[in-house]
Amino acid sequence: MSLLYNKYMELKSRAETKKLYRSVEHINSLEPQYAGFSDEELRLKTSELKESLQSGAQMEEVRPHAFALVREAAKRTIGLRHYDVQLIGGLVQSDGNIAQMQTGEGKTLVSTLPSFLFALYGKGVHVITSNEYLAKRDFELMGQIHQFLGLTVGLNVSGTDVPVKQEAYRCDITYGTGNEFGFDYLRDHMVSHLSQKVQRGKAFTIIDEIDSILIDEARTPLIIANKSGASTELFHITAMLTKSFEKGKDVEVDLPSRQVHLKEEGIAKIEAMFSVDNLYSAEHQILFHYLNQSLQAEFILRKDVDYIVKEGKVELVDAFTGRVMEGRNLSNGLHQAIEAKEGLEINEENLTQATVTVQNYFRMYEVLSGMTGSALPAQKEFMDIYQLDVIEIPTNKPNIRKDEPDLVYASLQDKYSRIVEEVRTVSATGRPILIGTTSIKQSEKVSEALTSAGISHSLLNAKTEEQEARMISIAGQKGQITISTNMAGRGTDILLGEGVAALGGLHIIGTERHESKRIDMQLRGRAGRQGDPGSSLFIVSLEDDLLNQYDDEELEKWTKKVQTDQTGLIVSPDPRKFMNKVQESVENSHFSSRVHLLKLEDHLDQQRKAVYGIRNDILKDTEFLPYIKEIFSQATADTLDAFFLELSMKEQEEYAVLHDQLQAIMEISSSAEEFNEKDRRELDALLSSDFQAYMEQLSSLSDNEEVLASARGFALSLLDEAWIRHLDVMDELKDGIGLRGYGQEDPYRLFQMEAFQAFEDMLKGYRFEVLVNLRALAANVQESKDVES
Repeated sequence: MSLLYNKYMELKSRAETKKLYRSVEHINSLEPQYAGFSDEELRLKTSELKESLQSGAQMEEVRPHAFALVREAAKRTIGLRHYDVQLIGGLVQSDGNIAQMQTGEGKTLVSTLPSFLFALYGKGVHVITSNEYLAKRDFELMGQIHQFLGLTVGLNVSGTDVPVKQEAYRCDITYGTGNEFGFDYLRDHMVSHLSQKVQRGKAFTIIDEIDSILIDEARTPLIIANKSGASTELFHITAMLTKSFEKGKDVEVDLPSRQVHLKEEGIAKIEAMFSVDNLYSAEHQILFHYLNQSLQAEFILRKDVDYIVKEGKVELVDAFTGRVMEGRNLSNGLHQAIEAKEGLEINEENLTQATVTVQNYFRMYEVLSGMTGSALPAQKEFMDIYQLDVIEIPTNKPNIRKDEPDLVYASLQDKYSRIVEEVRTVSATGRPILIGTTSIKQSEKVSEALTSAGISHSLLNAKTEEQEARMISIAGQKGQITISTNMAGRGTDILLGEGVAALGGLHIIGTERHESKRIDMQLRGRAGRQGDPGSSLFIVSLEDDLLNQYDDEELEKWTKKVQTDQTGLIVSPDPRKFMNKVQESVENSHFSSRVHLLKLEDHLDQQRKAVYGIRNDILKDTEFLPYIKEIFSQATADTLDAFFLELSMKEQEEYAVLHDQLQAIMEISSSAEEFNEKDRRELDALLSSDFQAYMEQLSSLSDNEEVLASARGFALSLLDEAWIRHLDVMDELKDGIGLRGYGQEDPYRLFQMEAFQAFEDMLKGYRFEVLVNLRALAANVQESKDVES
């Protein structure tokens, strides 16, 4: 991102903030008026504001009163009063933008302002948090404000049944996680009846920690899968083989893009072991799939970093929160490949049934907004993908936290020695220390180093999350030392114990640069909240995991110039400048992978919306018969178009095949011989009476509810089956896009063309299957009538 762009956005942010202060003055001027209202008068004001919006009032006219109303309600219910800067944060979000607010500035309270304002429209507001614990907390605490003002508030969490979810979505404001809202969207398009849907539209959403949800989590699409029934035994064999492979010799590993490529020696080993001549031939596609997943499991996915093994099961770890992702499995056999790698019992492979990217789900909302303490480094991505501005909000009290320059060591050993020394020195003053790590594995290494040095401490990671609440509650107490993964990052409020502020507040030690500067900002932000004192220091090394994602040659070239002091601390060239470059390179790589995913998924997103539109039409009673008539017209046109696509003379046998194809979906009065040598116009004329008879037959079914219910059922079932098969085809096309880059043509253009053709073929096949089944159903109905008569 260019410095010029950053400067422009900074100036824009300042100008916007200055303008918003005038709105704050208006809201403040209303405070005495609302303070004089009774509780009932405040609730009546809510109804009055709703009516104003429904009568055509502009949001800007209603907003000052809505915010003043919420501020007064907050004072009366939870004893909190919105600061001026919190009002600015609310104004920014109500304009459909991102409020960049420092950690500890009360972002949760800020969200009550735009959520109340949006709720007045009566379309429903979704307030998104990064985990279910926070969703429940905000629902219970902030929900009091809204309920006091006469609004309904719901909680949408995983594991609840349909009626409970429907009730939550009917509320004016609904709290939950982004994943759960996304999965509900997918599940709503897998139901067999409209009454089973839970969502009622996507009008407004407010996202807390918006960069975590819209950027960090955007690399992983939301997937609903089911057991495929495919054999899993081959994974044991491919896991054993890949364990014998060497990096650089058998495989080439590209960590930034999370890709593993076979080299000639690796291919030769595989072909020899499985006695195949050409691994890449079509007949060995299944073997190639199993090998690819085993290579990913062996060389990309790391135990105690990407996943843990708990009670004989593989549990995925969210890299950005450090938490176990309950109930989440990797798809397309990757989860099974990890189970084989770890020598566990292998479960059945999952087959994708429905999928949507985080980006495409949230771009469906009419108004999207949010807040975070670390959006500025990603402001260009927010604008490019979501058309969201980032506005920096001033702090309520000056930030006096002291952020020390990074210390960069040549080796891990020297780094850990310095961490132990730093902990010993700072702890001697009585100040509490939070040591942030990037993975479970690293947190355990730091713990071992402190234990060896005889330093008592607490360890918080996905393996110890049952004790999370207790550990966080004491992390700010005098003399406390806590090692944590990112679990103690976003949304965690570490309160200082008595006398700690006078000692200098909480001290943060970062043990490795994260893949994103934004996550480093979140870790630093655990200290110095709301004007408290505090400090932060990152102690890192050239052997950290982050460096594994950087160009090997560049790293080697720079390492040769390194000069260190007697402790191993790098003194030249400037190590901080180099670490910034590495971090920026990794961030750019992740950004590229998100853009790549989005380019591919945008085509699938258009197809998804088309299929879901068809599904909804089938579910609607009033739409079904017209839909069947439409697909009949399309299917017959497709069949005739395909036949006459080639202008060459047709043989008698070809006309006979055409006759059979049409006969499969409708009653044809003419014989196959009568089709011979006719052109398209002549065939249309010959079939016109049959077409008319078919349409009349369909119309006569309008009162036969039993037949229509059966037809609706198989139309849905066949569409779902066709869509699942198509998702598999799309996955294959995506996997092959890397090879297209070696050709002269644009791989994305080729992907678009092939994806479009695959979708057209899927729809043509689906329409034909529906009509074949409908003909069989009609024949059964007629046979039953004949028997009765």
